[in-house]
Amino acid sequence: MFAHPAWLAGIAAAALLAAGYAAAARRGRRRALPFGNLATLARVAGGRRAPLRHAPAAALLAATALLAIALAGPVGETKVARNRATVMLVVDVSYSMGSADVAPDRLSAAKAAGADFIADLPADLNVGLVTFSGRARTPVAPTTDHDRVARALAGAQLDTATATGDAIMAALEAVEALDAALPGGQGPPPASVVLLSDGKQTIPAELDAPRGAYTAADEAARRGVPVSTISFGTAEGTVIIDGERVPVPTDDASLAEIAARTGGAFHAAGTAGELQEAYADLAEDIGWELRREEDPRPWTIAALAVAALGAAAAAADARRAP
Repeated sequence: MFAHPAWLAGIAAAALLAAGYAAAARRGRRRALPFGNLATLARVAGGRRAPLRHAPAAALLAATALLAIALAGPVGETKVARNRATVMLVVDVSYSMGSADVAPDRLSAAKAAGADFIADLPADLNVGLVTFSGRARTPVAPTTDHDRVARALAGAQLDTATATGDAIMAALEAVEALDAALPGGQGPPPASVVLLSDGKQTIPAELDAPRGAYTAADEAARRGVPVSTISFGTAEGTVIIDGERVPVPTDDASLAEIAARTGGAFHAAGTAGELQEAYADLAEDIGWELRREEDPRPWTIAALAVAALGAAAAAADARRAP
């Protein structure tokens, strides 16, 4: 795709000039035939070779075509950072995250993958952290100090119950607080939430209760904040609570519904490797964007390089002349 395609006519002009030059060269050879022995003439002329003699003209025509492409403004996709954005990382720290169905356990694997996710985000992007069990905590409000967020995640501890709706609302409140603190003029930066959990909400019992996850998801959608979710763990996960082994299977359905209601993405990860992949995909989608931009530089450089080669060939040919 080109921003100024009319300049591509320069390629046709270069082709016409090339055809005219070739025709003129053929006529010149025909006129030279009646003048005797061509081998003798070549020795007198210093042994000049046809390829070198035509190289300057060929280079000039090629440079013209390349310059025409550059002037046409070739458009390509460039990966650029979304520096003006906010991401809230929301991590489940309920007791079910202590299950060892993912080595060494779900929470340890989530901490390692979360640290990589934070490191993959653009440096100027605001990142905050919410951890939740029976209640939501915001250890780090949105900040560009990504190391601080990673340290807070590393220090997260297991606790009882799962209040997913409260966690989503805590993330939305952190985003709103940042927006209120920013100077006016540009408007609030785009925000998104990345929620990692392994099990079903337990507080409150109903997902569509006033504090439920679906109610919070609907509020996120109303505010234009997508919530991407990761269901982490397997159906065989268990933990020991009060001396009893308790099953803690993942709840893909509710997490997928949260993402669907808010326009976010849903990922299911049953291994540490799959979790790394899910976070990497989200970091790519959230932290970066493809922007269509004109980039004539490669073609301009190529045109100049070919023109320089043509000039060098012309100089070499001139030195061979008697």
